[in-house]
Amino acid sequence: MLDHLATEKQNSRTLNLDQLSTGEILQIMNEEDQRVPAAIKPELGKIERIVSGIIKSFNEGGRLIYTGAGTSGRLGVLDAVECVPTFGVSPEQVIGLIAGGEKAFVTAVEGAEDSKTLGREDLERLDLTAKDYVIGIAASGRTPYVIGALDYAKEIGAQTASISCNQDALISKHADLAVEVVPGPEVLTGSTRLKAGTAQKLVLNMISTAAMVGIGKVYKNLMVDVKPTNEKLEERAKRIIMEATDCDFETASATYLQADKQVKVAIVMLLTGSDASTATQKMQQAQGFIRKTS
Repeated sequence: MLDHLATEKQNSRTLNLDQLSTGEILQIMNEEDQRVPAAIKPELGKIERIVSGIIKSFNEGGRLIYTGAGTSGRLGVLDAVECVPTFGVSPEQVIGLIAGGEKAFVTAVEGAEDSKTLGREDLERLDLTAKDYVIGIAASGRTPYVIGALDYAKEIGAQTASISCNQDALISKHADLAVEVVPGPEVLTGSTRLKAGTAQKLVLNMISTAAMVGIGKVYKNLMVDVKPTNEKLEERAKRIIMEATDCDFETASATYLQADKQVKVAIVMLLTGSDASTATQKMQQAQGFIRKTS
């Protein structure tokens, strides 16, 4: 059943991989990795439509939920958890589900990805609603866990999309929008943590970043909703204020504290000459978009 999948075919360039020098292996891997962005380009239109749907879900109070197994599931979880410090969203706004639960992130859970029921049950536990957006991720494009999740999401009325690395993928038939990025056979046959994993990571980067820009989480190209949870991020927050307002470090630091360490509020204070309370009101009226404050 796997013979027709591009992700399972042998790469003709690496049939003697075990006989190559380390330098030759690295060279060919680098060359093969360069195929990934080119494989994504034809799918940009679909990715744009997915992002538009996610923005709509967010504006209606919905969530973005990734679901996958193995490497695909881990990539979804990674993208979800990184949205919290990067964009200041709650852990409930972007969620990553992996077949087998949290322990599957570091240890394979036998049989979990083969169960459509588990995919459904994991979404049921989240109290999925029609406002949510569910993205199924599977390099092979045939993972039962993902199919079960997508089918349940469609039953509920949630918007759905799929990301796979094979043409005419099975999961594509179970999603409203199907992204199929085909970077070709892996350097190491069937090891989809390589090009397929890179492809999925790049697409997820695009989706979450563009969606967050679309709901006002970015000003210019700055992470203005960053959560300063450690010393490094505290300093980054102050630099963001400096870059957004062209002020000096001392002014940024003082305003940052006056704004109760809310970067956006500090920026609006400096851009509009407002106090913290007024700046907060302006941000609320502008629905979080700094450029819309005045």
